[in-house]
Amino acid sequence: MIETLGMYLQYPFVRYALIVGVLIALCSSLLGVTLVLKRFSFIGDGLSHVAFGAMAIASVLNLTNQMWVVMPVTILSAVLLLRTGQNTKIKGDAAIAMISVGALAFGYLLMNIFSTSTNLSGDVCSTLFGSTSILTLTIGEVVLCVALSLIVVGIFVWFYNKIFAVTFDENFARSAGTKVDKYNLLIAVVVAVIIVLAMNLVGSLLISALVIFPALSAMRLFHSFKRVTICSAVLSVVSAFSGIIISILAGTPVGSTIVAVDVAVFFVCFLIGKTMK
Repeated sequence: MIETLGMYLQYPFVRYALIVGVLIALCSSLLGVTLVLKRFSFIGDGLSHVAFGAMAIASVLNLTNQMWVVMPVTILSAVLLLRTGQNTKIKGDAAIAMISVGALAFGYLLMNIFSTSTNLSGDVCSTLFGSTSILTLTIGEVVLCVALSLIVVGIFVWFYNKIFAVTFDENFARSAGTKVDKYNLLIAVVVAVIIVLAMNLVGSLLISALVIFPALSAMRLFHSFKRVTICSAVLSVVSAFSGIIISILAGTPVGSTIVAVDVAVFFVCFLIGKTMK
């Protein structure tokens, strides 16, 4: 197995997949703790459905680089979700359900009406659950992913104290002079960027797993925000790396394998947490 793995690592596309997968997992885990604590975990699920709808539009328009359509639409939807969720008539969970389901249905309808593909079911399934596109990345896509990932990590580190304040007590943060709405908007935009990056890795239906499972696993072991965030990042990176390696060696779907590893890690952390009490 080690010889086989060494042989695969000689290929650039395998190294590209590992680099991109690890960076996406790292970014997802950093904001995952904030989203879980703010009871807004499913914003990733909602935005991933929006990204699917935007990707369907890009496919209908025969655009070769779909990210330039998917990214602005997803960011705009994140802003709308934040604004709509603050409306007393439409609560946050209802806003997510409304936008996500509508985008998912609209995207699938467009793909059915205008698609020229001979394998529509396969295309839809690959988009929803991930595909081998993570193993066909170009050097340009890798550079773009690395750049965006570094920006996300930089934003999180630079605004760590503000994000911490907004996560735990918005009212206190607002009374202390923190511009809560601005930082909530920043979190929503960064999450949208992460969702678009993760589309090729795990598919639109499995993105929430990258956000939720590492954070919940870390919360079983630690109780401070800083330790939970660091542990979540480590667990997410290890799970993504292991999932990609297992997928390559066993020939299983990349996204599903990564999520399966995340689930296994959660149960291990859950058992460890039980014994520590």
